[in-house]
Amino acid sequence: MSQKIQEDLSHIRSMMERSSRFISLSGLSGVFAGLFALAGSIYAYQLFKNSGIEYFNGKQKVYSYDLIIELVFVACGILVLALGSGIFFTLRKSKKFDLPVWTNTTKKMLLNLAIPLLVGGVFCMALLYHQLFALIAPVTLLFYGLALINAGKYTFSDIRYLGACEIILGCISLFYLGFGLVFWAVGFGILHILYGIIVFKKYK
Repeated sequence: MSQKIQEDLSHIRSMMERSSRFISLSGLSGVFAGLFALAGSIYAYQLFKNSGIEYFNGKQKVYSYDLIIELVFVACGILVLALGSGIFFTLRKSKKFDLPVWTNTTKKMLLNLAIPLLVGGVFCMALLYHQLFALIAPVTLLFYGLALINAGKYTFSDIRYLGACEIILGCISLFYLGFGLVFWAVGFGILHILYGIIVFKKYK
């Protein structure tokens, strides 16, 4: 009888979790997002070299308009690839475990994620407009971290730890403005890969 009660309670907890949290999120999406970010960082570094900019010499850098535009396109490309992989692996996991994808919880999570991201996006556009390029990397890390923490109450709690790490990294990068690409690679690349591996092993 005791074992049956435990099984019933476990089933109830599982049902409550499915209804209150978005659990279709796949760790593999984090891994691939990190890989795309690292690839984009390496490509951006090559762009600097091809433009005659020694990124790690510690001197103030001057960016041409064409280089800025190309870097923006690289960032947009990484975003599209990361979102595409996230959608693909989420749909694959939901189908495998028969989990609903588009629910009220999903809508709440996306809304809580989108608000800080949209505000951060506008802020970054303003930084580009005023040619404050060195602040863009820290700002993206900070607002992304805030978005993850804000959305964390509707999905795995682990995502809040990722958000906290992104914020800490963003705060540190504010004091090393000449090395934004390095912090960006660590935050969006390495941290994403580590987070994805942990989530994949924990919730597979």
